[in-house]
Amino acid sequence: MTTALITGSTAGIGAAFARRLAAQGHDLVLVARDTKRLREQATELHDRHGIEAEVLTGDLSTDSGIEGVAERLTDQRRPVDLLVNNAGFGNKGRYLDVPMADELTMLKVHCEAVLRLTSAASGAMRERGRGAVVNVASVAAFLPRGTYGASKAWVVQFTQGAAKDLAGSGVRLMALCPGFVRTEFHQRAGMGTDNIPRWMWLDADKVVAAALSDLAHGKVVSVPDPRYKALMGLAKLAPRPLLGGVTSRTGRKYGPR
Repeated sequence: MTTALITGSTAGIGAAFARRLAAQGHDLVLVARDTKRLREQATELHDRHGIEAEVLTGDLSTDSGIEGVAERLTDQRRPVDLLVNNAGFGNKGRYLDVPMADELTMLKVHCEAVLRLTSAASGAMRERGRGAVVNVASVAAFLPRGTYGASKAWVVQFTQGAAKDLAGSGVRLMALCPGFVRTEFHQRAGMGTDNIPRWMWLDADKVVAAALSDLAHGKVVSVPDPRYKALMGLAKLAPRPLLGGVTSRTGRKYGPR
């Protein structure tokens, strides 16, 4: 029996990972800030799939929260075979409209926590000669669009570099880069979504299915939908100054109201 640790497990993509991995028979370590929701999720997954679901309350915007999860990842008596770094959030507002404290919190969760938890997990996995890490980024990583996109670009670049350095060790790393996914993400950030075209929305369970398939096939970067693959292909061909203007206007059109 293998064990997966998922951060931000109680909603959205994290919850979809938990459902799918539990259905496949994996034991889980569920990480989020809300203990009550974690316990409800753990009970439901245990009762439905017969797996063991451990609850670990942790706020990854704090050192103590990161350290608690890192300690669990390095516990060789209870090895974690798959880490899904999914915890994240968005800030409503354009650059300089968002308080600096909120910007720094985003970098703490999206970058520092991902670095420290990936390092903790990968070190333990390398000693065993097997394991995998999925770092949830976004297609925003490929577009010049604010602190959120910049933080997700860091996740992609870090994951690619770490995957290259760990090649041949038995440890696989992959950055998952979805587009708009129907989750609590925008609601929590206070962002309106009525102006986002229906065709741009993805289903979290389908995103996770595609991600796990890509991981099994050894991909280092996963863009889990043909529509977004095509859009990102076009984005690579567009001049950066033009792309910056387009993404700025698109952000105002399809972003927070």
